[in-house]
Amino acid sequence: MASSSDPWVKEYNEASRLADDISSMIADRGSLPQSGPEIMRHTSAIRRKITILGTRLDSLESLLARIPPKSITDKEMHKRQDMLSNLKSKAKQMATSFNMSNFANREDLLGQSKKADDISRVAGLDNQGIVGLQRQIMKEQDEGLEKLEETVLSTKHIALAVNEELTLHTRLIDDLEDHVDVTNSRLQRVQKRLAILNKRTKGGCSCMCLLLSVVAIVILVVIAWLIVKYA
Repeated sequence: MASSSDPWVKEYNEASRLADDISSMIADRGSLPQSGPEIMRHTSAIRRKITILGTRLDSLESLLARIPPKSITDKEMHKRQDMLSNLKSKAKQMATSFNMSNFANREDLLGQSKKADDISRVAGLDNQGIVGLQRQIMKEQDEGLEKLEETVLSTKHIALAVNEELTLHTRLIDDLEDHVDVTNSRLQRVQKRLAILNKRTKGGCSCMCLLLSVVAIVILVVIAWLIVKYA
């Protein structure tokens, strides 16, 4: 049985604790609001720790490859390989759940040569060097998060400006509809007045014709009476 002071075992224990911490954070994520800055920060922290876990796994693989022959038994070597494989599968599953395809499918996407470069990146580092590399990765991710936050804020301001513009146009359209309704009402009133005036005009014409007819009959009667009288 390997001692806990063994560099590989010590590194594996730290990586395993980190994986458990990530699993706990993923479980806590379900109790957070589905949107907002809180869940964004929590998700970013999870992604950052998954990336750190990937670095530790590369270190473990490098340490395992550098173990001198005969220093451990074949049974112990196979055991460590299985332990590392299981931890890598767990990390890959967590990365996949957060769409971290560059982590989850790094061998397929980047090829074996890139994987070798990642391993060589930590191959010559001791624990302090690995911690420094992890801090550098965290700093880069923090800078990326700040840029993302600036982009989100800029998009938010644009969305607010568009919303204000839409509200203004909606208000203008409502005002236009009100003016159209008022104009339509006035037009209907004018049409009613014209109809009444038209009826009155027709009625006035009929009365005038009747009056003229009566006057003509009276004149004819007078003329006939005068003819009879003086005939």
